[in-house]
Amino acid sequence: MKLPIEHLTLLTLPLLVHGQLSPQAAYQPPEPSSGYGDSLSSENQWGNLLGNLLWFYEAQRSGKLPADNRVSWRNDSALDDGKLDGLDLTGGYYDAGEYTLLLRSQNKDYIKATYPLAFSLFSICWGANVYGQGYERANQTAYLDGMLRWGLDWLMKAHPEENTLYVQVGDTDIDNNYWGGDQDIPSPRKLFKVTAQNPGADAAARAASAFASCSILYNGFSLSPTTSSPAPVSNSTYAAQLLTHATQLYSFSQQKPLQTYSSAISGVDWAYPSSTYEDDQTLAALLLAVATEAASNSTGSTSSPGTTPQSYLDSATSLYSSAHLQASKQDVIMNWDSVTPALPVLLTQISNLGNSNLQPSGGTSQWQSESETYLDRVVAGSGNGYLTKNGLLWYDGDSDSASLNPAMNAAQLMFMYAPMATSQSKTSKYQDFAQGQWDYALGKNPMSVPYVVGANPNSPSNPHDAKSSGGSDIGNIDTDPATSVHTLYGAVIGGPNKDDKFWNIRSDWPETEVALDYNAPFLSLAAYSVMSNTNPSYYTSLAAGSYDAVKPSGTPCDAVLPCGSKGGKGGLSKGATIAIAVIVTVVGLLILSLALWWWFVARARRVATRPATT
Repeated sequence: MKLPIEHLTLLTLPLLVHGQLSPQAAYQPPEPSSGYGDSLSSENQWGNLLGNLLWFYEAQRSGKLPADNRVSWRNDSALDDGKLDGLDLTGGYYDAGEYTLLLRSQNKDYIKATYPLAFSLFSICWGANVYGQGYERANQTAYLDGMLRWGLDWLMKAHPEENTLYVQVGDTDIDNNYWGGDQDIPSPRKLFKVTAQNPGADAAARAASAFASCSILYNGFSLSPTTSSPAPVSNSTYAAQLLTHATQLYSFSQQKPLQTYSSAISGVDWAYPSSTYEDDQTLAALLLAVATEAASNSTGSTSSPGTTPQSYLDSATSLYSSAHLQASKQDVIMNWDSVTPALPVLLTQISNLGNSNLQPSGGTSQWQSESETYLDRVVAGSGNGYLTKNGLLWYDGDSDSASLNPAMNAAQLMFMYAPMATSQSKTSKYQDFAQGQWDYALGKNPMSVPYVVGANPNSPSNPHDAKSSGGSDIGNIDTDPATSVHTLYGAVIGGPNKDDKFWNIRSDWPETEVALDYNAPFLSLAAYSVMSNTNPSYYTSLAAGSYDAVKPSGTPCDAVLPCGSKGGKGGLSKGATIAIAVIVTVVGLLILSLALWWWFVARARRVATRPATT
């Protein structure tokens, strides 16, 4: 029997190993059955969800695992990463369900990828700044610290020189052909980097954003001082390290030719090809403005001329305008490829600080207007996004390969912005919309599935993940084995299709893929819920078997399983199929009866009108 969360993790103590917090007692995810019923308080249920979401990142670790590793079935792996260039690039996180440190939409489990990793770190540190007390109340602060450092420490390794950044470890052409455990990953692993001779503005700026966002957090500088406080992971020495890398990488992102990293390096089948670089440069400048101010508050030092907080801020707002990133000109999603929607929200936060060293042009009202122009369009469905029949925010194209991610990133933005809205009605509108998306992801959907592995008996049982599956036959990953050997607790999967249906098929990566950036907004939403949600998660009302009762037959129509494969275009449960068959039969009999009746009537009329014979 699992103990409640307060008996598992207690209070964290500031015991430092190279400055890192250590938990007093280890948290292990409880059995999925604990996610049903009311045996735990609402806060403990939310705390368990937050703990599980962090546990997933430990299951994604690469390199030499630490002595306090909590994932018993994981091993040391990829210990030669970087050797081809004479570097140590071990560590970090595998991006998804295979062993590349990057990929998507393919067999990318074991690739390491800088671009989506940096997005995840930026997002998580931003959320931990605003909802830090959620981590503290759930006794997960030390695990947040460990999760962030495992990624940030590797990102520092990937930036060995001012104008060099490794953007991927692993080759999609090789890794796509491997499905198996973490000890037989094909090696040596190919390395891809951007340099002064061949720069990648987006990757450099995105990494700068991650370092700057986390430097703000580690300096304990609050972005919302009137409503909350950051997670207490403060360490000014570590924050200074992060800021140094952020500053160098931002400068690197300005080097010409200005281009995306995916266009800078040719001949690579990129899993994460970036669309633009201006949004990344703007985000990096905004975060560097705050990080530089946070550092000066922490150490009492002043910035050198040209690198003041205000100079970064002015560069950001200037590029925001010149690159046409305004909400009135953009209708884009928030995800690993696009951070544009975050910009006005962050600018509103900065304006509200009332800090004389951080004064965005236009003032608070302009950035409120920008934020609300974008968010109102999302809520109204008047832009590219719209709601599915049962309420999931959907963007054609982007949502097809990971339906939950755009919706949850939008929910995070709305919860963050809502307290700063221009009216109480708008605050309520944004909070209600965000809560609806959050509830959908946690089981308030037609499938009765909370789309987090291990949260409830109805959670997905076959995530697209080689490590936890226990299988090694890449040609039969759905049946080898039929059910995953290990539970990948806390993993957020891609999500349902546009018809709100979900099939739980391991090979169907659009629905069952797991990835670092999928979990990122869930962490912030869970931390927010620990702080603010007095009701338990919706999935606590879902008894075992709820999904099985409505599970659709056949298969979805998507990039992996086209319409007609393995039984054709699926979507109907067995009960629905029987019901339709009955209806068709009844209608058929009715038509036949009407036809016979008409024949008899017509025959009778012919007999009645036939001339009499003499």
